[in-house]
Amino acid sequence: MKKKNDKMPVSANIIRNQEYMEKRIGINVSFDVGFREFIILKKKVQLYYVNGLCDTLTIQELLEIMIGINDVESNKKKLPEIIENRLIHQQVEAVNTMDEVVDQVLSGLVAFFVDGEKQAFIVDVRTYPGRTPEEPDTEKVIRGSRDGYTENIIENTALTRRRIRDERLRNEMLKVGERSKTDVCISYVQDIADDDLVDLIKEKVESIEVDGIAMADKAVDEFFSDRKWNPYPLVRYTERPDVAVSHLLEGHVIVMVDTSPSVIIIPTTFFHHMQHAEEYRQTPSVGTFIRLIRYLAVFMSLYLLPLWLLFVLDPTLLPKELSYIGPNEEGNIPILVQIILAELGIEFLRMAAIHTPTPLATSMGLIAAVLIGQIAIDVGMLSAEVILYVSISAIGTYVTSSYELSIANKLAGLFLILGAGFFGVKGFVIAFLIHIMYLINLQSLKTPYLWPFLPFNAKEMFNIIFRIPVPYSNKRPRIVHPKNTYRQPMKKG
Repeated sequence: MKKKNDKMPVSANIIRNQEYMEKRIGINVSFDVGFREFIILKKKVQLYYVNGLCDTLTIQELLEIMIGINDVESNKKKLPEIIENRLIHQQVEAVNTMDEVVDQVLSGLVAFFVDGEKQAFIVDVRTYPGRTPEEPDTEKVIRGSRDGYTENIIENTALTRRRIRDERLRNEMLKVGERSKTDVCISYVQDIADDDLVDLIKEKVESIEVDGIAMADKAVDEFFSDRKWNPYPLVRYTERPDVAVSHLLEGHVIVMVDTSPSVIIIPTTFFHHMQHAEEYRQTPSVGTFIRLIRYLAVFMSLYLLPLWLLFVLDPTLLPKELSYIGPNEEGNIPILVQIILAELGIEFLRMAAIHTPTPLATSMGLIAAVLIGQIAIDVGMLSAEVILYVSISAIGTYVTSSYELSIANKLAGLFLILGAGFFGVKGFVIAFLIHIMYLINLQSLKTPYLWPFLPFNAKEMFNIIFRIPVPYSNKRPRIVHPKNTYRQPMKKG
């Protein structure tokens, strides 16, 4: 592998540069790599670009401008200055190494070589293919903006910049992948974000050594975590610019990866994954109600099934008022096995819905829920109460704002079910303590995962439980160590 410091300089001999480009990027082999040679003031000039990443009309415009130099100029000694002056586009850069030229051309920029010159001109005329911003399917709101991040990192930074018109917003671009050279943008507000946090994230990104990150943001995320098999998400994903900007203003750092419509919010806690934009698009009282209902649903998805299983296995744990809880008939299959089968069935339906074309997904869901569920009860495979509680638990996972958190809670719920099913109350208590201790020991880039519950912070916990009106939310969360603690100017007097 070529060392980073061992970079080939741009040669004054344009033929040598052409041979290098033919070897490196496949000129005359790859159909999508464009090459054009023309004469300006009796000197050869070469143009390199990639079809599909550059606008054809822009390339034609550049060619017309370059060839037009022959009609109005005669001093070939100043040809480089003339060419640079005639490149009227907003971003023109002179580079001195062939590696930089190759990287820029494959990123969608245009490279000009002039015979006799030891530098190349790079012109930014890229127009990446992609869709227009639209509302994300997983983060819909009743009221609010309908735009969302796309697979184009340039559009994504613009959507963020539109909401923070502050000169201190920084978007630093890095490249990841020896072969893919994927653009990764680190966004933060300079006078809010902690410098140590920004430096740590830069260090993490720059230390990634891989040939390519085809899975974009998820591949980058896995390099951030020291616990590779940890099921719980240590970063938060969002496709909504308003959610990302609200975290930037709190002091978080945003990582954008080209070709991904979602961005990474760092650092995050367990409770960040429980938040949803809908809470902030309603009045504080309604937002608090929505938040509390969501918390209830999430905890039911975790603890409803194992607790019900405990009561079924040991009815003496129930008070007389709740003695009706439990199946009326035992059935042919043990309750624990029924729960596991029902949970697997829910996962089958979820995966089938993801891979089923949208027009057929609704029909498939109805068939599965009505026919399969009813037949399972009729043949004695599952009891009605098992289906009821498994369905309530499944609804709780769907109510969870973060898809990644819902899947992690599903695994934790199965662990609790197995503990209660095999070892009764002691097994449930031990499994519960193991789960809590695991979450306590988790950290997202040195940030405690259960903050502000553990370590406990009463004021921040109050803000987590209740949706505080914006005028009263005048302090940024301490957990991100912001430079500027106050969100609003302090009142004098």
